[in-house]
Amino acid sequence: MTSHVLLGALIAATMAAEQPDVKTIIEKSVAANDSDFKAEPQFNHKERDRKKTSQVTMIDGSPYERVLTENGRPLSGERADEEMKKQQKAEAERKAQTSEQREARIADYNKDRSHDHEMMAQLPAAFDFTLVGRRKIRGFQTWVLKATPKPGYKPPNMEAQVLPGMEGEISIDQKTYEWVKVTAKVIHPVSIAGFLAQVQPGTRFEVDRGPVGGGIWQITHFSMQSHAKVLFLVNKNSAEEIWFYDFERAAAAKRGTE
Repeated sequence: MTSHVLLGALIAATMAAEQPDVKTIIEKSVAANDSDFKAEPQFNHKERDRKKTSQVTMIDGSPYERVLTENGRPLSGERADEEMKKQQKAEAERKAQTSEQREARIADYNKDRSHDHEMMAQLPAAFDFTLVGRRKIRGFQTWVLKATPKPGYKPPNMEAQVLPGMEGEISIDQKTYEWVKVTAKVIHPVSIAGFLAQVQPGTRFEVDRGPVGGGIWQITHFSMQSHAKVLFLVNKNSAEEIWFYDFERAAAAKRGTE
């Protein structure tokens, strides 16, 4: 009996040593996420939703979207030529910009993409996390953490105002601390300040992420079903689903590493 007790204690101690505490997991995952956010402008990629497929190319510090397919079908030769000419025109216009115009364009791009990142950065303050298990997802061994609203949390900005009404689950890669999958749902109505709207229960979103090269991870799939009351009276439902793929280093990023 004693040997069994010692063996059990040894196994428990080994597992504890291999498994960091939840606070450490979250802190390291937020740091990994921040590195991915900073590296995002270094990559071109394709995007596909239910209506079209696009090539997103970084041109002089901000992205340009060129349509490749519509309604599941490739563009005609004429339409494809038009899209390419539009991109070439955009390249020429950006090249001709003054430094002030260029800085303003890039600032607008960074402001737009910062919205979601600012909300993600609030997760440690907005939620209590509980380690609920381990799961293998797309070949990655993950820790699964349940997120529940933290009592007394005060959103510091508009992007974070929906967080107190949500709960979710984050699967974090055990080797890299990258987020492999995030799911969340609204559990009680949340009013958005500055808008005559209220996000309703039933709203949910799902994010899948994966490696794109050089130790960087990006979102590979996003889906959302939203339920809201506009003017607090009219019900409005919507759904969105986007796939992100074929990531490659942008030309400027390649030159910077040569």
